[in-house]
Formats: sequence, structure tokens, C-alpha cells
Amino acid sequence: MAEDKLRYYLDEHVDVEIARQLNRLGIDTITVQTLKTQGEDDPIQLQMATDLGRVLCTMDSDYVDLAGEGTKRAGIVFIPSEHSEIGVVARYLDLMARVFTADEARNHVEYVCRLD
Repeated sequence: MAEDKLRYYLDEHVDVEIARQLNRLGIDTITVQTLKTQGEDDPIQLQMATDLGRVLCTMDSDYVDLAGEGTKRAGIVFIPSEHSEIGVVARYLDLMARVFTADEARNHVEYVCRLD
């Protein structure tokens, strides 16, 4: 069912090319640039992603801290800067979208690791 598929919300620290690649693969992905929400505080970005039913993808570890506070969310993918290569991240998020349902991602924090 379509509503159970992962959809992503990329924050301003994640390269927009990743969104382009994911969208070409059929994975519904938006960015803060698309929504013109750059510069909003982290809790607002996380709430927006959750309200939209989208997993927030970020390189900002502050979101991991927010997750530890018990904030309800659609999910968070944390991308450490050492794994920020566009192709690596796009492949990881593609794989995640194939194996996780939206329900499984809810309130979960996933850490991107190298695939190659």
C-alpha cells in the first residue's frame, strides 16, 4: 500500500542531488529548499517532517538529541559527514525505502553507514 512507503524530507545540510536521485527512483522525496523552510529551528523542521509523514534526513546530530527526548516523529536518518557522498547516501536511502515501511521507521533513528 502506497501510504506505507517511506517518504523523505531532506534538511538543508543534505545535498539536493540526493532528492533528485531518489525521486528518479520513484521514492517521494522533498527538501527544505522545495518548501522554503531553510533556517527554521530543528524542532520545527522535525515537526514539519512528522506532520507530512516523512522521514527526516539530516547531517545535524542535534536531531538525534531531539529523538532522545522522546519526541514523536515519522523517523530520522542521521548521515555522519564522513558518509556524505551523494551516491552512497542515495543508495542507502533507496535500500532503506525498500526494506522499511513507514510504520517501522516511525520513532526510529537510522544511522547511515558505508555501503561500499
